[in-house]
Amino acid sequence: MKVFIQIPCLNEETTLPAVLASIPRHIDGVELEILVIDDGSTDRTVEVAREHGVRHFVRHTRNMGLARSFKDGVHYALAHGADVVVNTDGDNQYPQDRIPDLIAPIVSGEADIVIADRQTATIAHFSPFKKMMQRLGSAVVNGAADTDLPDAASGFRAYSRPALLRLNVVTEFSYCMETIIQAGHKRLKIVSVPVTTNAKTRESRLFTSMFQHMRKSAAAIVRSYLMFKPQAVFVTLAAVFGVLAFVPMIRFLVLWIVNDEAAGNVQSLIFGAIMAVAALLSLALGVLSELQRTNRILLEEQLERIKELQYRRELENGPDWESWSTEPVQVAASSDGAA
Repeated sequence: MKVFIQIPCLNEETTLPAVLASIPRHIDGVELEILVIDDGSTDRTVEVAREHGVRHFVRHTRNMGLARSFKDGVHYALAHGADVVVNTDGDNQYPQDRIPDLIAPIVSGEADIVIADRQTATIAHFSPFKKMMQRLGSAVVNGAADTDLPDAASGFRAYSRPALLRLNVVTEFSYCMETIIQAGHKRLKIVSVPVTTNAKTRESRLFTSMFQHMRKSAAAIVRSYLMFKPQAVFVTLAAVFGVLAFVPMIRFLVLWIVNDEAAGNVQSLIFGAIMAVAALLSLALGVLSELQRTNRILLEEQLERIKELQYRRELENGPDWESWSTEPVQVAASSDGAA
């Protein structure tokens, strides 16, 4: 079984040596490969990786974000025969020595995805507000995905090859929430492994503030939820608008029948009519979104088959990067570490 450990990096020349040094070099029954994804670094990140024996690289000529780095790394790993892809980080936040525990449920066939539980309540450098937001974020994701994960935002995770073929990341921010929601609705089995994180080395570069992270994460969650449960959203809206239409219309009719005072309450009738139209529009949008969801499912099934054929061909004939890589991505792999 071949396991690719991918490390997204942006100017990580100081912390990357510690990350590489802590990655196990041997796991029984597993062939390990390390892949560094250089997301537009301007320091010696790539040179440091080569000096430490890394021979697989995906390089971006400019910063393209965590989601794109994850997708390009997965494409590279699958094209090179990966059975499992482990995602860690270049800032040495995660304990790489726990990688054997992370991949064990996948190797044994007990899980499709394994996510490390950082036990955020015990992390000293997390403020009480951040800990509360982490719990709230995980609860929201679990509600959207029908899962029960203690740390949905953790980026230290392992994916099986079949799971990666079925997942399609469309967000430009972070893949963490989106892949969980997709996996939950595609009935992939996700398990958690508790870990203890390393000491903080730097501030996060994924977002400039907690509120920016919350805003972008919320947008990703809502988008993913609408993709998989549009009917729940639009039926709920239709029900709310229906109630708002029903109450003022009943009031108007009661006043008209009992006291013949309807002339002075036309505003109730107008408001009720507007809400009734909104309810009908919500139902119509629900029907259309359900049809679109069905079409998306069929397209994703075709895409999964295309991926299988593409990666099988690339394993047999060698990777053809032009078939899916576009500028400004540069992909390099060599046995001697040359780019």
